[in-house]
Amino acid sequence: MNAESGDSSPHRFGSARKLRTSTKVLPEHARGHNRALVLQTLYHAGAMSRADLSRETGLTRVTISDLVGEFIHDGIVVEKGIRETTGPGKPPILIDIDRDGHRIVGLDLSGPGVFEGALISLDGVVLERREVPRPNGGTAAYEAVRSLAEELVGLSTAPVLGIGVGAPGIVRPDGMVLNSPNLDWVDFPLERLLSAALDLPVLVRNDANAAVLAEYTFGQARPDMLLIKIGRGVGAGLISDSQPLVGSRFAAGEIGHVVVGTDGGPRCACGKDGCLEAWLSASRLRARIAEDPMSEEQVLREAGTRLGVAIAPIVAALDLSEIVLSGPADLLAGTLIDAATRTLTERTLEGVFDDVAIRLTAQDDIVLRGAAVMVLSGQLGVS
Repeated sequence: MNAESGDSSPHRFGSARKLRTSTKVLPEHARGHNRALVLQTLYHAGAMSRADLSRETGLTRVTISDLVGEFIHDGIVVEKGIRETTGPGKPPILIDIDRDGHRIVGLDLSGPGVFEGALISLDGVVLERREVPRPNGGTAAYEAVRSLAEELVGLSTAPVLGIGVGAPGIVRPDGMVLNSPNLDWVDFPLERLLSAALDLPVLVRNDANAAVLAEYTFGQARPDMLLIKIGRGVGAGLISDSQPLVGSRFAAGEIGHVVVGTDGGPRCACGKDGCLEAWLSASRLRARIAEDPMSEEQVLREAGTRLGVAIAPIVAALDLSEIVLSGPADLLAGTLIDAATRTLTERTLEGVFDDVAIRLTAQDDIVLRGAAVMVLSGQLGVS
């Protein structure tokens, strides 16, 4: 891209990566679609002129002028000064999203011992972080979440665009936590309660579904991918054809309690034998290695093999391009990934899925940053 299109912008993340809509844009929704298109383009390409924006989006200059005026009035977009030019005519004024004008609060409730929270820039940079001990669950867990969010909102020196929360368990699109055994929540309206308590937009999603959004937006993931989050439990987030998959039961990616194999296996917390989580969770792996440090390679190889068994039918059914793992690198890198890759190749059609990559994410704070993407998408249409 040339300088007129903003190639030198430090905020450039690569080509625009909006989560693809699954429905046709109706005339009555056209303005909302155009708003999101303009903000998406600015977010990824950085500062550009109104004329640049018209060329990039295909929208008329009149439409761009109207939308940009609205964004400036709302404090979403700012004029950044003029571009230096040597040719005739009036130099164009550059515009960009006001990246310092708002903050996002992200919360990660998936940790084994603490709830983590962060104040995050619109570019996904963690500016401040706080944590609180994780209560056993129920009302005490909610009060800890509310208090943490309230503290982070109070730390912000700019208006808070919204609060994103990644929670373990099955979460409905309206932020109702249908079932989270780790937090002792059933049909718990976390999104509604937090929004009312803090008087801010709140979005609550499953933690792995939040993580996959961070990998897609900030990690240059491919448009057909599975992210598996491995910690105290095992969960996954899916993106297919640039669109997140949630499922009719809001449980897409709940692979932790899929039994892998017919030969039994370790007893899972759910009561079954041989669940993927029983083989693969970080706490289980560390416990097994601690019992016999000499068995570490065997333990990791066996866990990788079970992971390959679990993902092979998913890769084949959805024609995925890559598998991304989020979890402790000392456990996952090397032996475990090698075993998973080998098993995946053995269990899928030769010559078709041989190039499917299994890799570790390079991102830290992936749930927190994914929570920020949730807010960006929900409030600005940006991803």
